[in-house]
Amino acid sequence: MIKLTNSKLATLSRPADTVIVLDFETTGLSPTQGDRAIEIGAVMLKDGKVIDRFQQLMNPGFRVSGFIESYTGITNAMLTDAPSCEEVMLQFADFIGDYNLVAHNASFDQRFLDAELNRIGSHYVGQFACSMLIARRLYQDAPNHKLGSLVSYKNIEHDGVFHRALADSEMTANLWLTMLEDLHLDYQLIKPDFGLLQSIAKQSKSNVNQYLKRQK
Repeated sequence: MIKLTNSKLATLSRPADTVIVLDFETTGLSPTQGDRAIEIGAVMLKDGKVIDRFQQLMNPGFRVSGFIESYTGITNAMLTDAPSCEEVMLQFADFIGDYNLVAHNASFDQRFLDAELNRIGSHYVGQFACSMLIARRLYQDAPNHKLGSLVSYKNIEHDGVFHRALADSEMTANLWLTMLEDLHLDYQLIKPDFGLLQSIAKQSKSNVNQYLKRQK
């Protein structure tokens, strides 16, 4: 059984509408296979309002593939004069502070955040939540749970840009706030804490409705 420290318990009890929503663009799928981050975008929410943003390209130290250039729109020419991953991640570590973190398909972004911060001997104290896993429980009738599909499903406004870090983090932040609003409307959950949002992702699809009704 995992025992949580007092600091971890404190982060879980913080309001779910005060978080940093982040997104990485990368050279591939796995930092353990040598892939690196090439862009970070993040939105800082406090009491459900955007109060700050972070966006920066970063040079991974090698050329990215033509597939990644096409997929992200980030070209090798754009990365030539970008600061190194290490320089950017030092800045981003300061930006994160002790905030809790949200990402869509968070296991991917968390792997890269952990790997890049480990390279500079840094870490974070907040907890991660995955908006995709939570959306799978709350929006079971959605055609699928990709970010773009959920944005369309919930009629969330966007500028049509996908696979750039800041644009995706902005959309994920709007999806996160939409889920919090739906929890309020459907279950009368006013200002739920971050730990509750994490727990939703761990419920079975058949049980999540009853689970949320018990949280009033």
